[in-house]
Amino acid sequence: MGIKYLTVYAFSTENWNRPKDEVDALMTLLRNYMKTCLKRAAKNDMHVRVLGDISALDEDIRNRIIELEEATKNNQGLWFQIAINYGGRDEIMRAVRKVADKVEIGEITVDEIDGTFFANQLDTKGIPDPDLLIRTSGEQRLSNFLLWQLAYTEFYFTDLHWPDFSAKELAKAIEHYNRRERRFGGI
Repeated sequence: MGIKYLTVYAFSTENWNRPKDEVDALMTLLRNYMKTCLKRAAKNDMHVRVLGDISALDEDIRNRIIELEEATKNNQGLWFQIAINYGGRDEIMRAVRKVADKVEIGEITVDEIDGTFFANQLDTKGIPDPDLLIRTSGEQRLSNFLLWQLAYTEFYFTDLHWPDFSAKELAKAIEHYNRRERRFGGI
């Protein structure tokens, strides 16, 4: 379909507020997925990267993430980003702290901070901003996802829930996107 970058929202910073048994079930799903993702990435030449603050995750999950990113860093196919313990506001705050640290140690001056510099402090450094956001389950909100990066992104809403979102539905969303006349803004 010509997709070079795909980012999925797997677990948000707000998901920690769910009941413990639900969080535990989601972590079990994540562990199982991480086991198969390495094989799938190798088979499909995928470059896998995790967005978010992984420090709050259990050590075994953090180790699998590091292993997965290292093993796929030179792959040239689809760039697949998985947002885990990710929140757009959290990402922006972590980036602000990075910038403040750089100013404090004299690495940069305040005058050197612009949109491009700031974007390079985000989890998505080196990845283009999304062209299309597909929002499933009938919701019409961002849910704290890629707040900085979605400034000029086209949105596609569907009532389908994620498990029912098939390749056919993806093709439908892309066809809908391709019919739009885009006017570009930017940083």
